[in-house]
Amino acid sequence: MIKGIGIDIIELDRIDAILDKTPRFCEKILTAEEVSVFQSLGTRRRKVEWFAGRFAAKEAFSKALGTGIGKEFSFQSISILNDVTGKPVVHHKTGLLVHISISHSNTHAIAQIILEE
Repeated sequence: MIKGIGIDIIELDRIDAILDKTPRFCEKILTAEEVSVFQSLGTRRRKVEWFAGRFAAKEAFSKALGTGIGKEFSFQSISILNDVTGKPVVHHKTGLLVHISISHSNTHAIAQIILEE
């Protein structure tokens, strides 16, 4: 049974500007494991795309939960890492099955989350 659906879209230029202005912003949004992956990425462009996708996914997750970002759910509540095939996988403690899709274009990143019991 579906418990919630969330979607979020973000401009890559907005993320690039935030990361440029506030370099430690990634540590507020990403878990330690995610920061490690982020730092290992080659180009600035790839880092921005990857970060924007994770940011959108965490926002989408909070929407699917119905809580938004706040006391009940923070950006640090979940970690989104790739499995051996490259598929993003959400690590969380909700007990729900999570389906995730992340994509980006030249200008935007988008993520969708479906939570299932």
